[in-house]
Amino acid sequence: MNRKWSKIVYGGDYNPEQWPREIWDEDMRLFKLAGIDIVTLNVFSWALNQPDERTYRFEWLDEAMDLLHEHGVAVCLGTSTAAHPAWMARKYPDVLTVDSEGRKKKFGRRHNSCPNSPTFRRYSALMAGKLAERYKSHPALRLWHVNNEYGWRCYCDNCERAFREWLKKRYGTLEALNAAWYTRFWGHTFYDWDEIVLPSLLSEHIDPAHPDKTAFQGISLDYARFASDSLLDCYKLERDAIKAVIPDAVVTTNFQGNGAYKPLDYFKWAKELDVVALDSYPTNDMPMSQIAMRHDLMRGLKGGDAFLLMEQSPSVLNWKDVNPLKRPGVMRLWSYQSIARGAESLMFFQMRRNAGAFEKFHGAIIDHAGHEHTRVFREISELGGELQLLGDTLLGARTPSRVAIVFDWDNWWAIEYSSGPTVALKYLDQIQRYYDAFYEQHIPVDLIGVEDDLAAYDLVLAPVLYMVKPGYADKLETYVSGGGTFVTTFFSGIVGESDLVTLGGYPGELRRLLGLWAEEIDALFPEQANTIVMTQPLGAVQGQYSCGLLCDLIHPEGADVLAEYGDDFYRGRPALTRHRFGQGEAWYIASSPEPRFLSDFVSELCERLGIRPPLNAPSGVEVAQRVNANGRFTFLLNHREDEAEVDVGPDACRELLSGSDLQGTVKLPPKGVLILQCACEKEALP
Repeated sequence: MNRKWSKIVYGGDYNPEQWPREIWDEDMRLFKLAGIDIVTLNVFSWALNQPDERTYRFEWLDEAMDLLHEHGVAVCLGTSTAAHPAWMARKYPDVLTVDSEGRKKKFGRRHNSCPNSPTFRRYSALMAGKLAERYKSHPALRLWHVNNEYGWRCYCDNCERAFREWLKKRYGTLEALNAAWYTRFWGHTFYDWDEIVLPSLLSEHIDPAHPDKTAFQGISLDYARFASDSLLDCYKLERDAIKAVIPDAVVTTNFQGNGAYKPLDYFKWAKELDVVALDSYPTNDMPMSQIAMRHDLMRGLKGGDAFLLMEQSPSVLNWKDVNPLKRPGVMRLWSYQSIARGAESLMFFQMRRNAGAFEKFHGAIIDHAGHEHTRVFREISELGGELQLLGDTLLGARTPSRVAIVFDWDNWWAIEYSSGPTVALKYLDQIQRYYDAFYEQHIPVDLIGVEDDLAAYDLVLAPVLYMVKPGYADKLETYVSGGGTFVTTFFSGIVGESDLVTLGGYPGELRRLLGLWAEEIDALFPEQANTIVMTQPLGAVQGQYSCGLLCDLIHPEGADVLAEYGDDFYRGRPALTRHRFGQGEAWYIASSPEPRFLSDFVSELCERLGIRPPLNAPSGVEVAQRVNANGRFTFLLNHREDEAEVDVGPDACRELLSGSDLQGTVKLPPKGVLILQCACEKEALP
């Protein structure tokens, strides 16, 4: 990473253009009190910067940049292209998006620019280039923030034409496209590229109540890929305009949806970003394991590199039906959770609370009261002081992990576009269930893509690996035959990358590796359940467990059967198998089991492989570890409402926030944080 910061940077979105000039000086005083050392400027200022087609006005931004530098605050410079100006929509209506029902939007809100509009692409790249030219030598500039929270889709004529060109590059011929999309079904064969229309509620979507379910999964899957690529092209145009002027610029954009955002393939996007950046807005009732998994996913997007936490709320959200405050200590606790899992910045939306419009009740460091005498500001200032104390100690750290969970956006899209076997099958939920089993046992996990190397891991899991891309079955076979342990589940190995079923029996290309074939798939109603009955006790995995959602009816072909179904006409059929393949093992879980099974199963596999947590801790206390040349850092985060006791071991470790040495049993107050530093050998670094 081309790192241009010397500590965990601290700050967030700042909109001085919304305030009278006299407020700016007061902001500088408050920033200093809070320990703020970076702000993001110019995210939504396109209309202010460019009042018409030919005029550019950056004087306000010059003044803000100079003032911030004078007070020791660095700048993450937005390109201002997150919402186009009204004059552009009036003069060039091709910039306006069309929704999936064919309705052309008018000017308003944000995320309102067609990604394939020639006008939008031309003027956004031009703006980025002009900003780079103007501020290339400004001493406050640290990194670049292109656009903001990409993720919208458009169904206009420009997008339809661009989709056809995208398809030509992907398939080359209509014959190949027709084969991939299985277009002889319902007489959809195409004989001319111009016959292809975008899949929308006017064409391939068959049920408005379930807009993800489509008649032709192939075209919808390709449209999802195309829509992600179209927005990525927009990002790259602005990034390239910046780097043409400043080759070593650090350029990023902020990922949304707490990181698990369905419309964009973030593994593909991450290749084009200098550093991954995340906007994290969990609700108060969101399980901590879900936040942790999304942070781990961000870390996994670039092979374990650190990411930036670009936005979080210091206190309250504003867009939910009910928006409770973050309780005292929660902002600090969640901030350290992000650092524990790979963040090298803590940034907030926003610095000063808006006086009007949609986000006027969204939390901010400086509240409507306008002074430092608030609970939120005190908590922000205390955290800012701690980050100053930590300095560069944690920079460049990585998370040592021997376990990986495979995450694939194509698989996510394909599963949920499918018209069967159940609408209740949600890819993200299944990934989370397996992640939770490790999280509760404090075992670190990497979330990796299908292109990532498997050799570094002793245990790899790929829940509901519905889509097996070309070469991936061979990759898994090489991994397992070399001694790796692989786990997959029901509804795996069903299709290839065009969503065409791999014929010859499920799980398709995984059949040889898993040593079984699946004859049928039973979908259970929400109130129904079956049981997994262990016929060969597996350490802690004994007795019986409930299961549901889907049940694969499988036949062993060399795999050992360790558990069977307990009910229905397939009682006695295999429910859990293990296939010894070369030097390793491939496991198959044929249904969706209760959490207790996953906890016992994960515990047993880790025990057999010698995988242990950094520390043992009671439920509700999160354990995470980071390692760099400065040592091994173990984070203890108490998410509970009461005090917790943790045995940190007999060897004394320095606690970074207090400066004290700790050993043996220590007490962790509610919402408390400990960062234990122990020396480690450099050769042990991941």
